[in-house]
Amino acid sequence: MRIGIFSDVHANLAALETVVEELQKHSIDTYICLGDVVGYGASPNECCDIVRDLTSVVIMGNHDAAVSGRMDYSFYYDQAKQALDWTNEVCRDDNIEWLRELPYLSPQKDIDVLYSHGSPINPEEFNYIFNMEQAREAYQYRDELQQVTFIGHSHLCRVFAFSDDGVVQMVPGHIDLEPDKQYIISVGSVGQPRDYDPRAAYAVFDTESRSFEQYRVEYDINLSAKRVYEARLPDAFGKRLFVGI
Repeated sequence: MRIGIFSDVHANLAALETVVEELQKHSIDTYICLGDVVGYGASPNECCDIVRDLTSVVIMGNHDAAVSGRMDYSFYYDQAKQALDWTNEVCRDDNIEWLRELPYLSPQKDIDVLYSHGSPINPEEFNYIFNMEQAREAYQYRDELQQVTFIGHSHLCRVFAFSDDGVVQMVPGHIDLEPDKQYIISVGSVGQPRDYDPRAAYAVFDTESRSFEQYRVEYDINLSAKRVYEARLPDAFGKRLFVGI
């Protein structure tokens, strides 16, 4: 089975449409979204509609939780709060309800895979795993994890491998899973990359070959930024798309 995996759409319709079009070229059997369908961008309803129709599993992200009333976001910085308030106002009731019911985790034991938005340890806290210190903290709970845990949240492409010798960080790209190791793989962001590469990120996992491939694709950033400006969202959420921060 070939699984198309993506995360952190953040209401960026142009990026999502491009990623879906690219994924369809990979003979995908099922699609997974690792959360944050909404927030920052100008097309929350359109993105919710696509993800709802396309995917078999969607994980709750922190922005999804904030917009749907599942978490307090009063401590967020002002521009993020403005975007979340706006999103809550424009999101249809059925999409708010759908976001509210999303799970924090989805273990798929038959294929030895776990899906989470951030760290799978206390997932409702939405902690990050994007550096070695955070990966070492997760390593302490390796007995509770599947062979591979796919996450988003950081908007970065990262791969950490766990073995009896400890944790190592790997270069993202093509990875053949080794049976005696566990992995935490951050698949990057569709709608708001933060690794100074503005291209949208997505991934493909083959359950038969136990192989993973990371991809990046260009999309119409001008259109996405224009939609942000026209919606009167903070300009920063449009400008950052051009530089991938």
